[in-house]
Amino acid sequence: MSIKVGIIGAGGMLRYHAAGFRAAGAEIIGVADPNVEAAKRAAEREKIGAHFADPAELLKLRDLDAVSIIVPNKFHAPLSLQALKAGKHVFCEKPPAMNAKEALAMAAAAKAAKRTLMFNFNNRARPESYAMMDYVGQGIVGRINSAQAKWIRRTGIPGFGGWFTTKAMSGGGPLIDLLHMLDLAMYFMGYPEPEWVLAQTFSDFIQDKSFKGPWGIPDVAKGVTDVENACHGMIRFKSGQVVTLQISWAEMVKREEVSVTFQGTKGGGLVQRLFGVDGLDNTSIDACELYTQENGRTVNRTIVVPADETMGRNRSAANFIAAIEGKESPLNTPDQAVALMKIIDATYKSANSGRPVKI
Repeated sequence: MSIKVGIIGAGGMLRYHAAGFRAAGAEIIGVADPNVEAAKRAAEREKIGAHFADPAELLKLRDLDAVSIIVPNKFHAPLSLQALKAGKHVFCEKPPAMNAKEALAMAAAAKAAKRTLMFNFNNRARPESYAMMDYVGQGIVGRINSAQAKWIRRTGIPGFGGWFTTKAMSGGGPLIDLLHMLDLAMYFMGYPEPEWVLAQTFSDFIQDKSFKGPWGIPDVAKGVTDVENACHGMIRFKSGQVVTLQISWAEMVKREEVSVTFQGTKGGGLVQRLFGVDGLDNTSIDACELYTQENGRTVNRTIVVPADETMGRNRSAANFIAAIEGKESPLNTPDQAVALMKIIDATYKSANSGRPVKI
């Protein structure tokens, strides 16, 4: 019997979730969105049998095993809790929640329901990340002492006045939106326990429409724009490992860069995607490299992997299904999501206070 999945949210990410679920052998039996016309269009396009305006109606579908949640950040925790309490497995878009308190409640609900709770940290599922984790797992890079996590854009604000730029709906700006590389750096490092954060956010360009990105949602004329446009910081872990982060929607950089660089006791590495034009995948160049010293010589290895223009989105969704079926280990866990959100909370607190924040 195939896993039966319902999708809550008819936005652009639905096509990736649907493709990944189906690639893993799951069946998609319903989609729900408050905009019932959007739900109907998505159901027709993706050949999904049922559509609803109310997620509660979706959860009533006979034989429904799992749900995928693709909605604004404010609703991640409430809908995940609703689904988990209904006995469904949950695959939730990033960020896990608005804050660590919500993430803790989600993790507790998953444990109580004995259901799988995963998040779409899709960059863990990129071919480059799988390849690098092979080297990490084999001990070739040794202990990773330090890493630099970047997701920077020059002109990448995803609309003005919409939910992305409204803190009450999103929880923050690029720090919480583009947390993928921070997560990936910590994933390579073994997800060490954080000790403190020192960070600063910047909002110089957040009202400047010349910094609007080529994707996102339409501007809302009387909407709210009250989040940061950039964040820089440093995280120290109790193990002595450190991560520096640079995350932005709008910053004076040459081009969009999505990367993790790390330095280990035996080798270093780089997983990177560079864009010629912010936000446009067809301009991207991927790199995966390993740096070592061998036979007294400096050796830089280029790791060749298949191209994946979905940036792991399809593979991430497929892993969720495989994890439910016990065929694969889950690429991420609720405990990791809680740890990540604790860091996000502390980063914003440090930026507001101007002081290091202990976690």
